[in-house]
Amino acid sequence: AGPHDYYPPLENMLFGMGNPLLDISAVVDKDFLDKFGLKPNDQILAEDRHKALFEEIVKRNKVEYHAGGSTQNSVKIAQWMLQKPHKVATFFGCIGKDRFGEILKKKAEEAHVDAHYYEQNEEPTGTCAACITGDNRSLVANLAAANCYKKEKHLDLDSNWELVKKAKVYYIAGFFLTVSPESIVKVARHASDKNKIFCMNLSAPFISQFFKEPLMKVMPYVDILFGNETEAATFAKELGFETDDIAEIAKKTQNLPKENTKRQRVVVFTQGKDDTVATVGDRVTMFPVLDIDQNDIVDTNGAGDAFVGGFLSALVQEHALEECIRAGHYAANVIIRRVGCTFPEKPDYH
Repeated sequence: AGPHDYYPPLENMLFGMGNPLLDISAVVDKDFLDKFGLKPNDQILAEDRHKALFEEIVKRNKVEYHAGGSTQNSVKIAQWMLQKPHKVATFFGCIGKDRFGEILKKKAEEAHVDAHYYEQNEEPTGTCAACITGDNRSLVANLAAANCYKKEKHLDLDSNWELVKKAKVYYIAGFFLTVSPESIVKVARHASDKNKIFCMNLSAPFISQFFKEPLMKVMPYVDILFGNETEAATFAKELGFETDDIAEIAKKTQNLPKENTKRQRVVVFTQGKDDTVATVGDRVTMFPVLDIDQNDIVDTNGAGDAFVGGFLSALVQEHALEECIRAGHYAANVIIRRVGCTFPEKPDYH
C-alpha cells in the first residue's frame, strides 16, 4: 500500500483487551511519595500498605476522576483520532457492578468505543491512583475487578469471540499478563494463524521482572512491540542482552523467535522527549518527537498510551510505519498538555 492509499476503517476492526480502571488523579508532594514508598515515575500494583493511599488521595483538594486502564486508554485515543465510524475499537475487560463501573461504561460510550465488559459482583471496579509531582507520575493500580477477567466466562462466548474474529489489528498491554495470560495467547494465536497484526506493550518494568514467563510465551506471536526506555532496559536485562544501547535492544528484540514469519516483527521504543526508536526492516531508525515547551506539560500520565493509540489509528488504515509513529507523536503531544489521558473534542491532525 502506498502512503496515500486510504483504507477507511470498519467497525470492530481494532480489538483491545485489558484492565479497565478508574483513574484517581491528584497532585501530591515528595512527602506523600515517601510515605508510601513510591518512586516519582513508576507503575506498580497496589499492596496492603497502599490501602491508606487510596483513602488519602481522594481527600486531596484537587482530585480528578477519569476513565483509565492502559489498553482502554489506547483504544479510546485510536477511536478519537479516527472519529468516524464509531465503534472501530472493541474493548474487553472486567468491572464490578457499582458506581465506578457505571462511570466506565458511560465514558466508553461517550468515546464511541464498543466496550463489552465482563461484569461480576465479587470485586469492586478497579482503580488507579495517579500521584502527580511536576511532570512525573507514579501510578498505583488496585486491579480488584479487573483481575477477575475469565476466558471461559467471557472471551470464549460465541458472541464475544465473533468480535475478536472481526478485528484486523489487536492490542493488549503487558499489564493484562498478570490477569489472564491464557486469554492473551488465544487472541495472539488467532491473529498469527490468520496473518493479522498482534501488538503488545512491555507496559512496566515489573512485567519483565516478575511476569517474564507469560510474556515470553506470547512474544512469538507479537508483530509489534511497544515500550519506553526504562521498560526496554529492564527487558534487556531480564533476557541477558548485555547491552544498554536502546537501538541494540530493539534489534535483539526484533530477532527473538517468531511464529508468523510472513511479518517481520516491529519494535518501537519511546523515550519521553528524546527520539522514538523503531526497527524499520533490518535497520533501526530514530524519529524525533514534536517540540513542546516544558511549561506546556501538564502531566505525562497517559502519554505512552496515547502514543500507542495514535499509532494504532494509522495502522488500521494501513499506513506506513513512519506515518504510524507520526500519528503516535501527535496524540502523545496532545495528551501531555492535559490532566490524565483526556483529549479535546476533535484531533487537529492531517
